[in-house]
Amino acid sequence: MDPDPIKAPDTAQSWTRRLAAYRTPIPSRSRFELAVTALPFAIIFALSWWSLAISPWLSVGLSLINAAFVIRLFVIQHDCGHGAFFASRFWNGWCGRIIGVLTLTPYGMWKQNHALHHATTGNLDQRGTGDIPTLTIEEYRAKPLIARIGYRLLRNPVILFGVIAAFNFLIWNRVPPNPLNARRGEWKSALGNDAAVIVLLGLLYSLGGVPVLICVYLPMMVLASIVGTWLFYVQHQFEETSWDQDTDWTVQDAAFHGSSFYVLPPVLTWITANIGAHHIHHLASRIPFYRLPEVLRDHGELNQIGRITIRESLGCARLALWDESERRLVSFRDARKVLTEPHPNPAR
Repeated sequence: MDPDPIKAPDTAQSWTRRLAAYRTPIPSRSRFELAVTALPFAIIFALSWWSLAISPWLSVGLSLINAAFVIRLFVIQHDCGHGAFFASRFWNGWCGRIIGVLTLTPYGMWKQNHALHHATTGNLDQRGTGDIPTLTIEEYRAKPLIARIGYRLLRNPVILFGVIAAFNFLIWNRVPPNPLNARRGEWKSALGNDAAVIVLLGLLYSLGGVPVLICVYLPMMVLASIVGTWLFYVQHQFEETSWDQDTDWTVQDAAFHGSSFYVLPPVLTWITANIGAHHIHHLASRIPFYRLPEVLRDHGELNQIGRITIRESLGCARLALWDESERRLVSFRDARKVLTEPHPNPAR
């Protein structure tokens, strides 16, 4: 009997080769997706600004709706960073840089760090770049009390999604993630983006004053940062994800088993530009987002890998520690039994 193709040892590597057929961008489709994202964004932004004369609350409401298009613009920028949106490196670069001003994300700096995320995701020995900080149970237990408290605060959903998400996009993105060790290109990207953002905000202020910044601009950016952080979280922080030591880790297996398939209703799938099919994206990052449904349609077995519904995803927010023995992500509560066991003392 033939082995189950989903469980075969070479599944991830073979899928990477098979998915290469979908990597070619379709120029007319790329232009269409950009147009149906950028134009509604501009129209709703203008309507939000205009509605200030009627009611600030109406303006804020329209701004919050526009967060959907900020998210979609970010996914287009994301595809540009992978060289997937256009066939031309030139157009990917400039499209990504321009959108980066709107998403508050320096294109070159983000592109470099996101590539490291793809190259190290699920590797316990190479954590720290472009991922949500994740400790194993044993690492958490070995930390001093103050560090454990800090980690609990970091993994608290209210702080992670309510504070850190907005802080990352509005403040932290203004400089490279590791400022003291950043390369010249990272600083150039960050400072260039900062200058363009300052010009944009200055223009908005000069034309509309503080109300435009507070009611039209800020709400959509804060909501987009929260939703974007949640999407990134669910893509890798789910119970059956995969983490391995460097000696047992391969990039293909980490992509295949460590990335989720976040199943969303059609409207949310469109808004998030199919980024929920993250297991496919990590296996073949050069596939344009608008071709991911083709992959799912042509290879139905991929619909069952890492599948998470909205209801199931809500439970992911409580997960915080990697249980190496059980090979699953667990909550602090679930880890309590392990944490209360006597800690081995190798020096004894």
